[in-house]
Amino acid sequence: MSSKSPVSTLANGQPSDNPGSVQQVRYGNTNGGLVVLSDTQTIEILAHFARERIPERSVHAKAAGAFGEFEVLEDVSDITDAKFLTGIGKKTPILTRMSTVGGEKGSSDTVRDVRGWATKFYTEEGIQDFVFNDLPVFFIRDPIKFPSMNRSHKRHPQTNVPDNSMFWDFHVNNPEGIHALMHLFGQRGIPASLRNISGYGVHTYTLNKSDGSYVYVKWHFKPDDGIKTMAADTALYLAGAEPDYHVKDLFHAIKTGNFPSWTVYVQVIRPEQVSSAPIDIFDNTFTWPHALYPLRRIGKFTLNRNPNNYFQDIEQACFSPSNMVPGIGPSADPVLQARMFSYPDAHRYRVGPNYFQLPPNKPVNCVYAPYVRDGPGTINGNYGADPDYVGSQLCPVSTSKRVQMPTHEVWSGNVTAFATQFDEDRDFKQARELWHIICHEKGGREQFLHNIVPTLKDVPDELKHRVLDYLGKVDDELKALLKAALLK
Repeated sequence: MSSKSPVSTLANGQPSDNPGSVQQVRYGNTNGGLVVLSDTQTIEILAHFARERIPERSVHAKAAGAFGEFEVLEDVSDITDAKFLTGIGKKTPILTRMSTVGGEKGSSDTVRDVRGWATKFYTEEGIQDFVFNDLPVFFIRDPIKFPSMNRSHKRHPQTNVPDNSMFWDFHVNNPEGIHALMHLFGQRGIPASLRNISGYGVHTYTLNKSDGSYVYVKWHFKPDDGIKTMAADTALYLAGAEPDYHVKDLFHAIKTGNFPSWTVYVQVIRPEQVSSAPIDIFDNTFTWPHALYPLRRIGKFTLNRNPNNYFQDIEQACFSPSNMVPGIGPSADPVLQARMFSYPDAHRYRVGPNYFQLPPNKPVNCVYAPYVRDGPGTINGNYGADPDYVGSQLCPVSTSKRVQMPTHEVWSGNVTAFATQFDEDRDFKQARELWHIICHEKGGREQFLHNIVPTLKDVPDELKHRVLDYLGKVDDELKALLKAALLK
């Protein structure tokens, strides 16, 4: 910091002789006084205070964040020509935000919840966002259920407190989330730190090339320091004693030079393999078997710089799965497609229509989008006299062949109302396999019961029986163990 102290001013630059004084009508040395309307400084400070909070995120409100860089470690030019993935040793600056999902901005870090993980790559061809979770699967596969699912994980509309009955009522009646629930109540449901969580794309994406070739991929971020989890009893203590535990831990680690890093992998399925895949590759409630589709290393990213100002760098950061650069594309996953609309729509409401002009969201390459202009908060010159309509010959624009996406599927059919159907044999299979893995982990079975039983203690008996039947379809032993534990 400069040895010369900055001169205090009002927001318009007018010098202030005392930022703590208030202009008042006073009589002698009496205690009372009347504030005058011409006191611009006081009115400005009070009025701005009432407006300094933007709307909180509906989900993923509580978060930590940091800057870093991504480095390419392997040649992947056979499956993509995305420039930021091309060339071993190439580095790209990134911004990462890690969050809980259900809690509000002031909630505890160490609750049992999914961790959201959004990473922004500032590439030479625009912003590439990855909006991941720390669990490999999701709770729903019909996007219209997204608001309902999140509401059931939040506060009851009457009591305004989290409600286990509401949580289980949703999941029993929307059973496709069983695989995600098994992960949530397993040992990974509460991480020891944000430096030790994995990141999963959950959805199926594509990697493609300008020659028209493409592959389907699932993204994986694996912590180089290993996955580390937190026991439920420790988490409960910290939720009261140190509710910002994960945020502080990440900030302190970076501040002291202990930079966390993750290795980036993809699983790959080629178009000709889709029909023989053992699962629907566009269903985000399933994982891809690693034995059939092994991990392929791409690169590594490291977080090495804390935000200078949390509100500017993290609270205003806007991530969306619709932000994709040439060489990366979406798939036929309906939930991904819905998120591609929902996320930028939320940003326009929460931050404003010109959120791309704010520092954390601004691309590093040249932006020329004269058809996206005006609106509150425009600070980019607003394209001056350039036409605000397409097709102008007065100011013709050039286009890029890089955005010509390869043709993936050929679609032909009727527009119809559709909801996926639950199939017990198919939809319990991976949850059952996960339960068997849990049972072979040291203390895994006991820890799972310890995590899930408290959520069932206070639910009505009829709902409790339905939950036991639901979990019993994963394994009869699981139902018996839960039933016995609830009688204690």
